[in-house]
Amino acid sequence: MDKLLSEIRNCTVCRNFLPNAPRPIIQASTASKIVIIGQAPGQKVQNSGIPWDDASGNNLRDWLGVDKKMFYDEKLFALVPMGFCFPGTGKSGDLPPRPECAAMWHHPVLSSMKRVRLTLLIGQYAQHFYLKNAAKSTLTATVKNYSEYLPNYLPLPHPSPRNNIWQKKNSWFMESLIQVLQENVRLALGNNE
Repeated sequence: MDKLLSEIRNCTVCRNFLPNAPRPIIQASTASKIVIIGQAPGQKVQNSGIPWDDASGNNLRDWLGVDKKMFYDEKLFALVPMGFCFPGTGKSGDLPPRPECAAMWHHPVLSSMKRVRLTLLIGQYAQHFYLKNAAKSTLTATVKNYSEYLPNYLPLPHPSPRNNIWQKKNSWFMESLIQVLQENVRLALGNNE
């Protein structure tokens, strides 16, 4: 795994498409129990080099019911975005993750982790890539029908503060799905709580 992570962190395949020099960001271990597949780092995370080191990460940790110490323990959580580098900014927010990363690196990384008990698919890019035709026509429908994908996958919306409007429109998410998420996280972590 160390060799693989080093190769990923030195990857420059997308250098001609990125606004910054490549700085692939990933956290993983052969012992990881929960895999979080997100979109791509934002500019703040790209600058710090620490995955989920922003307001979205704070929201995600709240949703999971874990603190930073647990979250950044690679034996507990693998943090594997669809795109490993900040893709740039578009008209309505960050650009989509570069497609090369997941195609090149996800299979080798995930197949190296034999202890994974739960995979969280955050946002439509991760959901469409992993659920394929089983994903519903909208992110809301996919997340609402989360039980169809358990025990292997649990789809979630992106925890960005930009999605607060979505959360208000879909009160069931905070009222019931967060409890299901936290229960699944506790079960997946086992004795490491």
